[in-house]
Amino acid sequence: MDGGPRVPEQRRAGSGATAESGPLRFGVLGPVRAWRGAETLSTGSPQQRALLAALLLREGRTATAAELIDALWGPEPPSQALAAVRTYASRLRKVLDPGVLVSESGGYAVRSSGEGALDLVVAQDLAAEAEKARGTGDLGGARSLLNEALALWDGEPLAGVPGPYAEAQRARLEEWRLGLLESRLDLDLEQGCHADAVSELTALTAAHPLRERLRELLMLALYRSGRQAEALAVYADTRRLLAEELGVDPRPGLSELQQRILQADPALAEPSAPVTEPALAPVRPAQLPASVPDFTGRASFVTELSEVLASASEAEGRVMAVSALAGIGGVGKTTLAVHVAHRARTAFPDGQLYVDLQGAGPRPAEPETVLGSFLRALGTADTAIPDSLEERAALYRSVLDGRRVLVLLDNAKDAAQVRPLLPGTEGCAALVTSRVRMLDLAGAHLVDLDVMSPEEALALFTRIVGEERVAAEREAALDVVAACGFLPLAIRIAASRLAARRTWTVSVLAAKLADERRRLDELQAGDLAVKATFELGYGQLEPSQARAFRLLGLADGPDMSLAAAAAVLDLPPEETEDLLESLVDTSLLESAAPGRYRFHDLVRLYARSCAERGEEPTGDRDAAMSRLLDFYLATAARVFAIERPGDRLADHLETTEYAGLDFTDRQSALDWLYSEANCLLASARQALGDGRLRRGVDLLWAAKDLGESGANSKQYESAALAARDAAAAAGDERAEGRARTVLTNVHLVAGRYNDAEDEACGAVSLAGKVGDLIPLYWASNDRGIIALIQGRYADAEQHLLSAIEGSGADGNHPLEASALCNLSRVHLAMGRTSRAIALAQEGIAIYDRLGLTLRLANARYALGIALTEAGRTADALRELTEALQMFEANRQRLWEGTTHFRIAQAHIAGRQPAKAAQHAEQALAIGCIGGDRIRAEVLTTLGHSLQGLGQVDRSRVCWQEALALYEQAGAAEADIVRRLLTPATVA
Repeated sequence: MDGGPRVPEQRRAGSGATAESGPLRFGVLGPVRAWRGAETLSTGSPQQRALLAALLLREGRTATAAELIDALWGPEPPSQALAAVRTYASRLRKVLDPGVLVSESGGYAVRSSGEGALDLVVAQDLAAEAEKARGTGDLGGARSLLNEALALWDGEPLAGVPGPYAEAQRARLEEWRLGLLESRLDLDLEQGCHADAVSELTALTAAHPLRERLRELLMLALYRSGRQAEALAVYADTRRLLAEELGVDPRPGLSELQQRILQADPALAEPSAPVTEPALAPVRPAQLPASVPDFTGRASFVTELSEVLASASEAEGRVMAVSALAGIGGVGKTTLAVHVAHRARTAFPDGQLYVDLQGAGPRPAEPETVLGSFLRALGTADTAIPDSLEERAALYRSVLDGRRVLVLLDNAKDAAQVRPLLPGTEGCAALVTSRVRMLDLAGAHLVDLDVMSPEEALALFTRIVGEERVAAEREAALDVVAACGFLPLAIRIAASRLAARRTWTVSVLAAKLADERRRLDELQAGDLAVKATFELGYGQLEPSQARAFRLLGLADGPDMSLAAAAAVLDLPPEETEDLLESLVDTSLLESAAPGRYRFHDLVRLYARSCAERGEEPTGDRDAAMSRLLDFYLATAARVFAIERPGDRLADHLETTEYAGLDFTDRQSALDWLYSEANCLLASARQALGDGRLRRGVDLLWAAKDLGESGANSKQYESAALAARDAAAAAGDERAEGRARTVLTNVHLVAGRYNDAEDEACGAVSLAGKVGDLIPLYWASNDRGIIALIQGRYADAEQHLLSAIEGSGADGNHPLEASALCNLSRVHLAMGRTSRAIALAQEGIAIYDRLGLTLRLANARYALGIALTEAGRTADALRELTEALQMFEANRQRLWEGTTHFRIAQAHIAGRQPAKAAQHAEQALAIGCIGGDRIRAEVLTTLGHSLQGLGQVDRSRVCWQEALALYEQAGAAEADIVRRLLTPATVA
């Protein structure tokens, strides 16, 4: 890279290593070090390391003794300088390989060889490669190469090395590192990573306040993150600082950027090449399901759709092609779309995406969820995926820009579900299947898919059953496909049953189908035709298969694990798997992934209708769903117990007759909880109206981590609200009290404190009526938190003492520890710092004794806050950092953000505004427990840190945003922020 320090490749003078020892390597981008293979070599005293550094940085050329003396001591060397140089050289020669440090022409030289022998050379080569990659438009590759180069730095270059030469080289290398860092940050912004860059740039501008390029990048990153006022405030802070420190104005580029921001220049809004978190090699998803080997007919449709896709793949293609296939269930929309997509794969070399949108089911896939999955498949890191649908859709289109990707959106509900999932750029294409014609999907090529022709239907039947058997009974085969209504799925089901039964003839199958007269009538009645078609395959099932089909269709979840299916069927896992795989063979069930199964949405409805029309006794249906609920409740209770050893909640839950899963470690337990979240919550909701209300409520309570994780919070809240309403409607005060306890925590996480207080009061009242002990002290603990946040400290203390008493009487020591830690924060707010610290330490002692991890994180969090207030900043940071690591390990994303906020407060107390700003930015990026109110606190803290960095205008912008949030919430803290803003307003 131009302007960077350059050390040419070392001259070769032998291998420099033996087979046994490994290559010899040197490092100067940090302490001066040497390695032989994995072994660290001793480089001696600081002066000896200074000699080695001077030789390594001499580009492999000889340095005279006079040059070395000047490098080590400058113009006033000691009298024995020459002897000292010779001694250092002799010692180094003994440590290094033979022939590496050589004497010639009255001086010395290092003749190291081999690729990667010196970290500086490696960094220079990587920087040069990055420059080339950027020149060719490979911004992702350039960014990765620069990151690799910067990773070679290990602290200060030539750390601890004395002498004027080392000092000069140190400054030069640090300046080069900053240049590389600016180049990488520039690439970050070009690739759309502006939100993530803000935190790093805030810290860098604090460390290097007079470096205008960093300020310019920060302004651009803030502007692209929707923070225009802060971007302009950065310019104002910079202009004032330059005038005060150097007596100069900002350089023209910075002033020009300010004007463009003021004018809302559209060219600033988007990066030139928006791609997020690219991998070294582009990610090419290949998600298409397997094409059926016996695909038959549909020739005109295949040609038509292939031509549309070809128009998108042509270099001169000006629009993104969309084809929407519509038709009744079972008509072969998915089969046709997958077949055409596979034929077109070579035209879309950058990948193919696929999703089942579950449009015909009770809960269609949310577009934001699908976009998150697509972005991950395209190589976007989880941390770079935004929260809102609009932001995800924009990022998705940006990631696809310049790529040729085919997107297959299967089983869509309507055009509104599809629109955010369309690429929107030339070179890409989308295939959509749906039960409805998408007339309102602008620009789409619409295809109405009807049943097969008789010839095509017979050809499909023949390919599955076999030419020999059909040729012998052609008329009977025609009767079969006619009875199937020429519907492809019906034909496939019937033919598969026949193919699996070698003793049957085609006539036998035709005779069985002839009795189903209603079928042909229903084929003309929309969805009923689909149901009639499914009856053809269902009628061929063995009794055990039919029972499994009916019972599995009763569950509401999007899919089902093998273990959950075994619970529904009350069978061993091995026998269950055999049954499910046999249903997969008939196409009545799909294998979503190893060990997971799902129905086509219409097949599920048909299976349920079979169970409910009298084929499955009511008692058997209820027992199956009861076993499934027991399975989820028992397993969730085990996860809860693993996460919280000693907590008595599991002892107070409804008893279960069917056992759940056991786990060997905490990680596998958490994996189960989060992978089963959608199915578990669906089971809880389903239980609310089926006479299993109490177990449904208890399942939500046992799975409370889903409400705090941030990933499933909305679905969890919806289920909790439904549980409260169902319990109230049923007049079940015990269930309602527990549901309100669950909802209290939901509202607390979201920062809706008045709603939380209402639910907690209701929980206490109802639990007291029915003598349900555990909601009493759980809700009292939550009420203490609410009162603390609202500044009602006496009430908070009373509630928490009640929680401590109740949990202690019940032997629920983890909850007792939680209440102690919350009481610690109350004492802290009342100025009793020493008592606050002691209470938090009591809570930690209990958690340590019980071996808890997640709750211990909450205790360390509380202690960290108290230690911050006590002025023990180092101790506070230690506790908060440990809490952060525990929250990360337990996937509690919102608690991670909240802990970053508290770390920022500790850094403010320790007069480290740059570090405070960095952690506050991370808190804003991740999100926090407590919703907008805690966001206002984070913004207030960020404002203080920026003020400490001299960025007064930007700090005011943060406070103004915080004030708006406080005023919206009616919070007393609004007055504090107004006072922060008042002096500047008067001035």
